[in-house]
Amino acid sequence: MITINLEKAKAITKDRLRTEREPLLAAQDLAFQRALEVGGSTTAIVAEKQRLRDLPLLTDSCTTLDELRALHA
Repeated sequence: MITINLEKAKAITKDRLRTEREPLLAAQDLAFQRALEVGGSTTAIVAEKQRLRDLPLLTDSCTTLDELRALHA
């Protein structure tokens, strides 16, 4: 019988999400710099960066593997 360790699955998912969000955060950093250069609004960029930073924390509230699989950057 195969048993899934949910805590290990959460750790694996956190690592996956961190890997997925890395290029997205880099793109947001670039967009932020460009917005600053032209005096544009950075509100949406800051919100998206915070969402990406908070993404791994969402695994803590997951109770099933399907919930973990549904999380993406």
